[in-house]
Amino acid sequence: MKSQDKSEEKGKIDGEAVEQENRNLRWLRFQTDLLRAVLYQDHALSLEDARRLVQEFRRRVLQVFPGQDHTFDLILLPRFDRILRERWGQGVDVIQ
Repeated sequence: MKSQDKSEEKGKIDGEAVEQENRNLRWLRFQTDLLRAVLYQDHALSLEDARRLVQEFRRRVLQVFPGQDHTFDLILLPRFDRILRERWGQGVDVIQ
């Protein structure tokens, strides 16, 4: 295989990886916004159900972005915790 062919194939693979990462990030933004809306607007939702939703969301995010536990806990978890504290006076507690 020629050097140019290898370079073109590598570029194609890199491009596909970038596209997949962009899809994953769009999914994360959409799902984050959706969960925030549910936590704010679903008046039938209990605190325990809200906590379970956040825990399940964390599990799904870590399936898409393995090894990003710390990032989730640092960036997204405080947002959900704030919503729960505003609505129920209690936060997410510790999620594992």
